Amino acid sequence: MKKIFAFFFLIIFYSSFAKASETPDTVSVGVYINSIHDIDFADKQYTINLWLWLKYKNPDFDFSKYLEVPMAKTVDKSFYTVDTLDDGRIYMLMKLQCVMKDSWKIQNFPFDRQKLRFTIENSQYDKDDLLFAEDTVGNHYSKWTTSGWKVIADSFRISTGIKKYETAFGEPVLTKPISEFSNFKVQIVIERDSWWLFMKLFIGMYISFLLAFLCFFIHRDSIDSRFSLSVGALFAAIGNKYVVDSSLPESTSFTLVDTLHGLTLCFIFVSVACSAFTLRLVKTNRIEQSQRFDKRASYIMLAIYLILNGWFIYKANY
Repeated sequence: MKKIFAFFFLIIFYSSFAKASETPDTVSVGVYINSIHDIDFADKQYTINLWLWLKYKNPDFDFSKYLEVPMAKTVDKSFYTVDTLDDGRIYMLMKLQCVMKDSWKIQNFPFDRQKLRFTIENSQYDKDDLLFAEDTVGNHYSKWTTSGWKVIADSFRISTGIKKYETAFGEPVLTKPISEFSNFKVQIVIERDSWWLFMKLFIGMYISFLLAFLCFFIHRDSIDSRFSLSVGALFAAIGNKYVVDSSLPESTSFTLVDTLHGLTLCFIFVSVACSAFTLRLVKTNRIEQSQRFDKRASYIMLAIYLILNGWFIYKANY
C-alpha cells in the first residue's frame, strides 16, 4: 500500500514539475523616451532616443543579442549594462537610438496628429518561452520629448501582447505555418505646433488670391493688366502647391493642402471669368453696370473665400 501511495505521489510530483517547466518566463520591461526628432514626412520615418530596461531570470534570453525592434530601419545600441538583482534576476539597461518607419496621416496637415509606435520582441524565443510584462513605475518620457510638436495629454500607452506571424520561419517541428511572439508596445500621440508653419506654407497661396482679388480695382481702361495679373496669380498658386507637396508623402486621399489650393485656384478662375464679363460690359458701353458688377463681385468673392477657408481650417483642427 505504501508503495502504491509513493508511486502516485511521484506521478503527481513529476506532472506538476513538467507543467511548471512549460510555463514561460516573464520579462519585466520599462522604457523612458529622451527625445523624438528628425520627423521626416517624405520618407515616412522618425528617430527615437530612449532608455530600455529588462528584468528576467533566464540568461539565455540575452537581449543584447536577441533584441528585435520590428518597425525599425536601424537600431543603434549605444550603451548597455548588465547586473544581477538580489532576487537572482538579471537586470539589463540599454540606450537605444532607432530610426523608425511609420505611416503618416496627412489629411489635416499641418494641423495633424500623429500616432507613433515602438515595439520590441525577442527574436529567438516565442510566447511559449517568454512573455513580456510592463514596468509602469514612474514617468515614461521627458517633457522635452519633441521639438515643434507636443505630446497629447494622457496619450502615452505601454502594453504587451502577442504578435502572430503567418509563417514557421522554416522550423520543421511546427505543423502549422504560424509563429507567435510576445511583444512590448509603446504608443504616443503628438500634435504639431502648427499655426506659424501654416502661415509659412500658405502665405504664397493667399498672396496669389489677393493678386487676383486686386484685379477688381484696376480701372477698366487697363483690362489687359487685369488678365495678366490673374494669370500670374494662377501660376503662383500652382507653384506654391508643388512646394508644399514636395514635403509630404504621396497620398490618394484629398488633404487640407489639396482643398485650400483647389479652392484658391477656383476663385482665381472666377476672377478671370468676372474680368471677361466686365470686358464684355465695357465693349457694349455699359460702363456704370460694369463698375457695379466689379464692386459686388469683389465683395461676394472675398466673403465666400474667407468663409470656406475658415470652415475647412476649423474642421482640420476640431
